[in-house]
Amino acid sequence: MSKVRDLKRGVWGLLERAPDLSSLYRGLEAFPPRKAVSPLIGAFCHREERVRWWAILGLGYVTARIAEEDLEAARIVIRRLMWMLNEESGGMAWGAPEALAECLYQHRGLAAEYTPILVSYLRPDGNLLEFPPAQRGVAWGIGRLAEKERERLLAEEAPRYLLPVLDSSDLAAAGLAAWALKRLGVVPEEKLPRLRELAFSDYTVHFFDGRELRNYRVGDLAREILEAADGREPLSGDQGTP
Repeated sequence: MSKVRDLKRGVWGLLERAPDLSSLYRGLEAFPPRKAVSPLIGAFCHREERVRWWAILGLGYVTARIAEEDLEAARIVIRRLMWMLNEESGGMAWGAPEALAECLYQHRGLAAEYTPILVSYLRPDGNLLEFPPAQRGVAWGIGRLAEKERERLLAEEAPRYLLPVLDSSDLAAAGLAAWALKRLGVVPEEKLPRLRELAFSDYTVHFFDGRELRNYRVGDLAREILEAADGREPLSGDQGTP
C-alpha cells in the first residue's frame, strides 16, 4: 500500500510543480508508464485547475508510451476512460473526454481506432453526452485533435455535431465549439447569427490551446472564426449587444 501512496505522491508532486509541458513530460519519464495511469486519472479531480490539465496532458503522453510497447494495454486505458463516460459507471469524471482526445492526439494508431468514438459523444444517434462540462471536454478534444487529424474528423462529420454545442446556453461549451470549428477550418453559414451573438460575450474559459494554459474570452473565440470566413469583415465594437 505504501508503494501505491508513494507513487501517487510522486506523480501528483510532479503535476503540482512542473512549470511547463516539457518539464512535465521529462518528469513522467521517471515513472513506469502503466503504473502512472491511475495517479494521473485520479488527479483529474485535483483542486487546482492547472494540475487537472497537466494530468490530462500527462495521461496522453503516458498512454502513447504504453501504445508503443503494447497497443492492447493502451486500449485498456482508452476503455477505462470510455467507462468513465458511460452512464453505468455511476458518474461522469471531469477530464475523461479531454483525456481520451489527448491519447488520440499523442498516438496515430489510437486516433485511427477511436476518433469515431470521440465524435460519437456529440451524436444523438451515438453516445451523446448532454452534461455541459462533458460537452466542453468533447469540443475541446475535437479542437485539439484537429491539429493532427483534421481529415479524419471531417470524415466523421465532427463539424456537424459541434453545431448544437455552439447553441448551448453553457457559454464555455459554446466557446470551445467555436474554437474547434475554427481549427477544423469550418465556418457554418447557418450559425453566423449565433457566432455574432457570441462575439460580444465577456465570459471567459480556461483551457490548453496547444501551446499554453490561458483564459480566453468566448467573444474572442467567436470573432476569430467570423474573421476567418472568406470575404467577411471583422466585427466592429458597435455591433450587437454587449
